[in-house]
Amino acid sequence: MKDNETTKQNLIKTCIQFIKFGIVGVGNTLISYVTYTLLVLAGVYYIIANIIGFIVSTLNSFYWNNRYVFTKEKNEKRNIWAALVKTYISYGFTGIILENVLLYLLVDIAGVSKFLAPVVILLATVPLNFLLNKFWSFRGKKESAQKPQLSKDEQHDKEGEADK
Repeated sequence: MKDNETTKQNLIKTCIQFIKFGIVGVGNTLISYVTYTLLVLAGVYYIIANIIGFIVSTLNSFYWNNRYVFTKEKNEKRNIWAALVKTYISYGFTGIILENVLLYLLVDIAGVSKFLAPVVILLATVPLNFLLNKFWSFRGKKESAQKPQLSKDEQHDKEGEADK
């Protein structure tokens, strides 16, 4: 019964995180899209505009996801710099590689408007980014209770007992 309750609590927590992720994502998407649109209107090649929008929006996303969505648990240890690097790697995959491939396919192959295509791509990248953030970028290590260190004599005695 306790496992069912824990599973239910974890599911609720994940749903709340996804909603918060969505809220942060709306603001982040606006930053990315406005950056992209302004640069395209200024004559910047749409792929370059997308990369610049990615860099700006990923930093914004990291700040708010770390502070608001994937908060550290009391017994969790998280290296903020490792989380930032993982965020850029995961968003690099979805925001630069996957998004630009899909952007090219939609704009140059399928003829979708270069202003609509980035919005359509969100249907694939938002859920994928949530999963990458939750289970990789912001996943900390649980601190366990420290086991007392055995002296060399105690280790030797323990090894001797195991041989018997």
